[in-house]
Amino acid sequence: MTSEHTTTEGAAAAAAPHPRPVLKTLPAYAAGKPPAPVDGLTSYKLSSNENPLPPIPAVSAAIADFQDFNRYPDPLSTALREALSSFSSVPAEDIVTGSGSLGALNQILAAFAGSNDDGKPDEVIYAWRSFEAYPISVSLAGAQSVQVPLTSDGRHNLEAMAEAIGAHTRVILLCTPNNPTGPVLRAEETEVFIKRVPSNVVVVIDEAYQEFVRDPEAVDGLEMYKKYPNVIVLRTFSKAHGLAGLRVGYSVSQAGITAQLRKAATPFAVSQIAERAAITSLENYADVECRVQSIVDERERVVDGLKDLGWDIPQAEGNFVWLNVGDNSAEFAALAAEHALSVRAFAGEGVRVSIGEPEANTRFLAMCAGYTKAPRGS
Repeated sequence: MTSEHTTTEGAAAAAAPHPRPVLKTLPAYAAGKPPAPVDGLTSYKLSSNENPLPPIPAVSAAIADFQDFNRYPDPLSTALREALSSFSSVPAEDIVTGSGSLGALNQILAAFAGSNDDGKPDEVIYAWRSFEAYPISVSLAGAQSVQVPLTSDGRHNLEAMAEAIGAHTRVILLCTPNNPTGPVLRAEETEVFIKRVPSNVVVVIDEAYQEFVRDPEAVDGLEMYKKYPNVIVLRTFSKAHGLAGLRVGYSVSQAGITAQLRKAATPFAVSQIAERAAITSLENYADVECRVQSIVDERERVVDGLKDLGWDIPQAEGNFVWLNVGDNSAEFAALAAEHALSVRAFAGEGVRVSIGEPEANTRFLAMCAGYTKAPRGS
């Protein structure tokens, strides 16, 4: 290689496009990995909070012959918003769809949090640990994360979150049930908290797992949005409806907020086939409820089984359980892999295990029965 070639190559490298500095600080989103095959065992993926069941038969039939992929979808998802309006008893004008609840969240951040003309970032408060996309989305929006540690039993510390509100706070994220730890926010404590939040600060109630909740005291985000103009509710078709691969989510908020969200919304975020699937699932919600209840029943079986082993785990109100195994997280995940189960380990913190097929859950419990390093209690 000539010196001239080396110099040219070096100059080209120096002139290469440089990403925004924030990308150097972003954590990588770690999606749940599929299990490695193990001889003699059926493998099960318990590392992503997916519905282990396919969409209900009516949905599969409704989209089986879909062909209009050459056409753009309705950018406002009018038919879906009208179906959601009837289903949830909220005005269609208060609903803004997005590519999953994460897409809807990114639209909220794009509208209400970022960098200001003086170069100072807005602040977004959320509990930690919580949904691992939060810090990524906040940073990409140009805002600054303010992470408030969870309580020892995996709950939001609402008192500490209220104390963290400052002059630069623009958005607060409340994840209920909290992913990955599982507890819900209760209605009374949530309303007390919202009353302490300045009216110019947006409060997002992220209810991706709302359909799995059985705690009678749990907050209902829709009730909060009706009472407080600064509240936005996030919901999705990914979990309970089994449509994770079609990416359908939405936010619900009052008119003053939705007007801004529509400006920030990604055009054509919800495809025609996704819209048809979501509407059909709503039209046949009794079938969806049966499947959700079957997962809740399995969740309760897993929780009871872990408690019978003497394990201390947080309240589980989503389609997953949290094991506070701390520094043993990687070891536990490796053991699960030996049993043809993939779980989601958070290094040094704990392991989230999604509720899967009954056989997978039974194998998981049997594995836990032979594990000697039980989760730490609160």
